[in-house]
Amino acid sequence: MPAFVVIAAWTLTAALFAWYAAGVAQTITYVTLADGRRQERRLPLTFKLLLPLAPNLRGMVTSPGLSFRRDRMDALLVTGGFEGLLSGWEFLALQILHPLCIGPLWMLLVHAATRLEPGLSTSEPVLDLLGLVLLFLTPTQWLRKAVAKRQRAILRSLPFVLDLLTLSVEAGMDFMSALQRTTEARRIDELGEEVLRVVREIQLGTPRREALRQMARRIDLPDVRSVVNALVQADELGVSVGAILRIQADQIRQRRFERAERLANEAPVKLLFPLLFFIFPSVFLILLGPVVYRLFQQFFS
Repeated sequence: MPAFVVIAAWTLTAALFAWYAAGVAQTITYVTLADGRRQERRLPLTFKLLLPLAPNLRGMVTSPGLSFRRDRMDALLVTGGFEGLLSGWEFLALQILHPLCIGPLWMLLVHAATRLEPGLSTSEPVLDLLGLVLLFLTPTQWLRKAVAKRQRAILRSLPFVLDLLTLSVEAGMDFMSALQRTTEARRIDELGEEVLRVVREIQLGTPRREALRQMARRIDLPDVRSVVNALVQADELGVSVGAILRIQADQIRQRRFERAERLANEAPVKLLFPLLFFIFPSVFLILLGPVVYRLFQQFFS
């Protein structure tokens, strides 16, 4: 076959794949909230491209031996806000598909690099293995970052939500009406989605204590568990909910202040590496660079 035909075929294939990938990248993925509204959730482009292939591996990733890992991924997806969009077995399939589908491209790039730089030929198997391992771990790292980002957003919103609940309860509302007012008075953010789900579950007949405990399990944050436990105990003992909410809000603000102090104390240590390896050499080059250049110029002349 002539070389130009092969080149044209590969060019057409690459153009078609780029056109398909651009179309997939523009698709918007949603999750459905408790009241029926849809909220956008962004997925990586590789997830969108490989997700249609996930059912081919369903028999393998749904085996009993992977049940613990599958349940763990389900819990992380719920905590990250991807419930209904991705399931645990689909995520495990994506972990396998990443090195299977993207790995050959990585190995091709490594092989091309070794052709350009023959000195890398001895390390080619190590680079291939390292790339496959990183591709396998990439989905898990993305999910953990998404979970941490959502938990940080919930921590930021929690004191203000507790303040709204405290004002509503102390103004004479019952706790259920205060929850509904909170979801109506604020835009739907990460914490608002969870509060809205609690309201809908209570309206459908779930006991209030169980709905709050389920929210604490979904969010998986110590501060939220502390608030839920306090509310459950207040409900069981007949203590004023307004006083409990005010105490919890003050405690959460105090813990947030302590976390900010700890991060501020860690900042000098984290800045030590860039100071030593980037800023000081830059200052040295700016100040002494012209002097060193003139000395070399005089020496070679």
